Amino acid sequence: MRKSKWTEAQMVAMLREHEQGRKVADICREHGVSQPTFYQWKAKYSGLDANQLKEFKELKAKYARLEKMYTEAQMDRQVLKEIIEGKL
Repeated sequence: MRKSKWTEAQMVAMLREHEQGRKVADICREHGVSQPTFYQWKAKYSGLDANQLKEFKELKAKYARLEKMYTEAQMDRQVLKEIIEGKL
């Protein structure tokens, strides 16, 4: 997937400008963003500030690690179960 040229903090800052009353068209023109992209960001990041966004990303990464650990543990459990039952 292509990396965005805007950081998430910049995206949140643009959304905050809109919350303060600026028109979407003006913000998009100033920053060189298409309106559909702006609305996608709004759906994804609306209501977050930079600190909350950072926490969200950290939690998401932690969840992915835990999910991977759980999956590996389940696979190990399945192999051990098959060994005990004499299938391997």
